[in-house]
Amino acid sequence: MPYRLRHCYTLPREPKAMKTSDFSYNLPPELIAQTPVEPRDRSRLMVLNCNKSSIEHRRFSEIADYLRTGDVLVFNDSRVIPARLKGRKVDSGGRVELLLLRQLDNAVWEALVKPAKRVGIGTRIEINDSSMAGSARVRAEITGQGQNGIKVVSFSDERLLPQLGEIPLPPYIQTPLTEPERYQSVYARVSGSVAAPTAGLHFTPELLAQIEKMGVQCLFVTLHIGLDTFRPVREADPLKHPIHKEYGTLSPEVAAELSRAKREGRRIICVGTTTVRILEAAAQRQASLIEPLEDWVSLFILPGYHFRAASALITNFHLPRSTLLMLAAAFAGKDFIISAYEEAIARKYRFYSFGDAMLIL
Repeated sequence: MPYRLRHCYTLPREPKAMKTSDFSYNLPPELIAQTPVEPRDRSRLMVLNCNKSSIEHRRFSEIADYLRTGDVLVFNDSRVIPARLKGRKVDSGGRVELLLLRQLDNAVWEALVKPAKRVGIGTRIEINDSSMAGSARVRAEITGQGQNGIKVVSFSDERLLPQLGEIPLPPYIQTPLTEPERYQSVYARVSGSVAAPTAGLHFTPELLAQIEKMGVQCLFVTLHIGLDTFRPVREADPLKHPIHKEYGTLSPEVAAELSRAKREGRRIICVGTTTVRILEAAAQRQASLIEPLEDWVSLFILPGYHFRAASALITNFHLPRSTLLMLAAAFAGKDFIISAYEEAIARKYRFYSFGDAMLIL
């Protein structure tokens, strides 16, 4: 089947006004997955066919049934860093917790700091781990104030941060994770995210090998995920929401392969919304060409967006009023997505990072 530029909606000259409340739904708390399914590919898979307006219910291990020779699967290989740091104020000994968000310069990061109100500019913090040989220690200082409570933090030696930090989990996961690697995809290799690109958590090495044996091409891009990914849109008009920036890399070799796939009419299937964002950002100048990219990505995809690169999407079930849900709605249509979420709730699918998956065709 020839490749077609995907758009469930064509962007009109005067777009119909959207409201953030259009992307709300009520989720019973018990459907928020607290632990991952074992093995990874035993999670459930909801398959949405946009052309037929149909929904199927499968297991993720059966996803190969919807793939064909010549398809291109694109993965985000970003790896979650140990971004949660615990320390004490140098002057008072008070406990402080930092969550690294984005690196600004060598040893300089944007971070969320708790308790925020009692940690101002000039505050010095000592982060150590006495269980390590030599009692590893790093000094941090609050050197700036950003928006929404974000601080700028300078570290004395950032080389020790991976040893001193912990892998952060989203706030809706309350159960401790016994195996930190379970919050990484099996192909994660480029460190930089503070949250996992969770659509990839369902793949196993065996499933990837099966897919490649079918003649499906697997390509990798990198987009480092920030905390803003999980923040709900608070403005009534989503167009007024300041979209978060994430740093990404799409190599010339991968760009050439993707552009060739488009010319040959092959499907480009994105694993995760972050993969969609970087591919679409790389395809903004020419619909027939995906260009190399190494830059900040701040593309906000809403219903009405005309997709230039992606023809299918593998994703998880997202938070209400989130930019991720809005992107999925742009892909499948808002009404179709909301009805699919309602069916997922009725059938007790598991939601969010450790939850089940959705394939949109």
